[in-house]
Amino acid sequence: MTDTYRSAGGTGARKPGIVAELTLVSGFPEHQRERVARLYWQAFRGKLGRVLGPDDKALRFLTPVLHGSHAISALNADDALVGVAGFSTPQDTFVAGTEADLCKIYGRFGAMWRGLLLEMLERPRSTEILVMDGIFVAPEARGQGVGSALLDGIVDEAKARGLTGVRLDVIDSNPRAKALYQRKGFVAGTPQKLGPLKWVFGFSSVTPMIKPV
Repeated sequence: MTDTYRSAGGTGARKPGIVAELTLVSGFPEHQRERVARLYWQAFRGKLGRVLGPDDKALRFLTPVLHGSHAISALNADDALVGVAGFSTPQDTFVAGTEADLCKIYGRFGAMWRGLLLEMLERPRSTEILVMDGIFVAPEARGQGVGSALLDGIVDEAKARGLTGVRLDVIDSNPRAKALYQRKGFVAGTPQKLGPLKWVFGFSSVTPMIKPV
């Protein structure tokens, strides 16, 4: 998939709020793998910091386990990567680390308890709905419509796969993201409480949101 969006003064398909040319591509350039891992960690460090931290270990774990086959990237006019949306299918997922991958970085015991905690955050995969596995935008590109364009790209991916909808989960400490998803047509379900695990992950509940396609 390659879709190009331009500012209101340009040509081609246009998306409100995008101030410069933006191209969506399937996967991500391999030479940008480390940047993708850093951007992912910046976005989700608040949620995963106590499980995957410190930073250097988290990046050593994340960098090799990101699967470009389950991602859509946004590139600006200079071909710089400015955002990524990951997704899951029954076959695979964007962040696809295994217990063996955890062991390489954290040791056997560290991998054991980290794996158990990470399993609690896993979303059930579906043969009918495309499940989001994280969306993040580079700090310098925020507020320019990148996240909105990536969501459009995910919806297009679901349609291309013949699926009926897109699902994502939003945490209670991120109301700005929830507002964006609602503007893009996602409907909130019943919030799910974390209970005592809120002290580990830094949020109290997660709300599933679905958009039919």
